[in-house]
Amino acid sequence: MLARHRRRALFDEEPVVPKHPKRDPSGWNALAHWYDGWVGEDGSDHHRHLAIPATLDLLQLKRGETLLDVGSGQGVFAPYAARAGAAYTGVEVSPALLGLARQRHKTHGRFVQGDARQLPRLLPARRFDAVVFLLSIQDMNPLDDVLRAAAAMLDDGGRLVILMTHPCFRIPRQSGWGHDADRDLRFRRIDRYLQPLKVPMKAYGPNRSGVSVSFHRPLSHYVNGLAACGLLVDALDEITSHKAGTSKAEQRANAEIPLFVGLRARKIARTED
Repeated sequence: MLARHRRRALFDEEPVVPKHPKRDPSGWNALAHWYDGWVGEDGSDHHRHLAIPATLDLLQLKRGETLLDVGSGQGVFAPYAARAGAAYTGVEVSPALLGLARQRHKTHGRFVQGDARQLPRLLPARRFDAVVFLLSIQDMNPLDDVLRAAAAMLDDGGRLVILMTHPCFRIPRQSGWGHDADRDLRFRRIDRYLQPLKVPMKAYGPNRSGVSVSFHRPLSHYVNGLAACGLLVDALDEITSHKAGTSKAEQRANAEIPLFVGLRARKIARTED
């Protein structure tokens, strides 16, 4: 079953911002304090009004369940998981972000440093009821290796949730807004989509020394990659933003063109031959 849900919030959804690159922790450390200034202890407007509510809806956490947060950053999701009664574990490659998570959220769960591709080695003999990628998977590569590692951490019947910028409409440096003056329509321009891309982002941090990379893939790569790991998608959530605009065209476009997409997949129980 595919579920479509739309949420709106008042904020600017357009800026390109780096998140959690998982291949260059030293480079990301140069970005950590800048990024923390944008996200903060409780998450940015994107997190609080859109990404976290949608993720909680998809996860459907129950008291006593175990949750693995891959690319946990400063641990902004940890208190939400704790309030739901789940036992939380966060994995983050950046020592600087991991330090902030432990400083602020150590009472809400456990935090482990490591590469998303190495989850079974980082957490041996551990299995979880749920795994989540909250605005992190588009900074991880190769995708198949990351999904395979995450699937290995799930119990049979467990669920994996991905919340990411919508790859059909938000392609870094290959998409943008346009305006049709004759029809008074604001539209989304897509320059490329099917070809996977490795996109360097803007430089931030002290002396603009921190640079991250975002990995664009078409939506089919995520669905087929999950299926290859024995994870079948059972929910899809397309999430729009809404910001105060000066025209009906802008308001309509923001209400109709998604900013985020959420996927939930469940691990198929193995059967004995």
